Amino acid sequence: MLRFIAKRLGYGFLVLLGVVGVVFFLFHALPGDPVAMMAGQRTDVATRQAIEKELGLDQPLAVQFYLYLKDLSPLSIHEDTAEEQEKYSYIPLLSLGEDEVLVLKGPYLRRSFQTNKKVGEILLDNLEATLWLALAAMVFATFFGVIFGMLAALSQNTFWDHFLVIISVLGISIPSFVSAIIIAMVFGYYLSDYTGLNLTGQLWVNHPIYGRTLHIENLILPAFTLGLRPLSIITQLTRSSMLEVLSQDYIRTARAKGLQYYKVIVKHALKNALNPVVTAVSGWLASLMAGAFFVEYIFDWKGLGFVTLKAVQSLDFPVVMGATLFIALIFVLVNIVVDIFYALLDPRVHLS
Repeated sequence: MLRFIAKRLGYGFLVLLGVVGVVFFLFHALPGDPVAMMAGQRTDVATRQAIEKELGLDQPLAVQFYLYLKDLSPLSIHEDTAEEQEKYSYIPLLSLGEDEVLVLKGPYLRRSFQTNKKVGEILLDNLEATLWLALAAMVFATFFGVIFGMLAALSQNTFWDHFLVIISVLGISIPSFVSAIIIAMVFGYYLSDYTGLNLTGQLWVNHPIYGRTLHIENLILPAFTLGLRPLSIITQLTRSSMLEVLSQDYIRTARAKGLQYYKVIVKHALKNALNPVVTAVSGWLASLMAGAFFVEYIFDWKGLGFVTLKAVQSLDFPVVMGATLFIALIFVLVNIVVDIFYALLDPRVHLS
């Protein structure tokens, strides 16, 4: 188990290193003047030079990449000064001389060009909204996807089977930003008087009298929109897996022994049919967090995706780069957890 986890962590580290390299060189090839974004178009030469030195823009591109890796690394060597301590918030581990020290720190994702706020703080401040949105969409998609898939399998080649399959195909085919616009306009605008749902809104709203109040109704439309695609996939996965399990000999044997239909379906067929569904559900959580960008933007949901798209519009490269690396890290960690969980769920699968 430990060997498997260590091996996957090693592969994950290589994946993240590749993502860092691609993201860094890609964004540095795009047009834009970071110094002008931070200091304004009209600024003196001394200020521009100070900002360039702070960002490492006065160095060759290879040196800039090394400095970026140094900022991301949890173990690195820095000058033992108050300015470096304030910038990186590190914990000194080992003194390497009069001016240098080996430190332990969190990844430093630089500062926003627009607000000069640390990118890590921006991502953490907006992570909660995206996490709740992805979890709500995943719960909705899993619950109804398993039910619809099971109903389609049990009513194979009937009207309901064909209807659910057609709906699931449409759900997979329609892009999320298209369905978001349609759902927002229909249920959040034209039918808002009947549904009681808003076109835009946040999960937590600051009220002048009651303080921070929870508004679940604002989560319904974006979660429903984000969950449509995984709902369709889970429906088809459950249907195909259930049909395969129902054709097995042990199901016919259980029916022949006189077991109740409910027990045969739920305790035997459905339990064994959920292995591919569990894999899909576990992997979809990271995908939903990455795919929530356009949904958040359309519903004005102040989350990680909304902030990232705003940063793209304003060419705020550190925020976009930090969000990309953060999503890549989530994908790597989720894939490792999925592999372990799948092996624990299915005894036929071995971690070795």
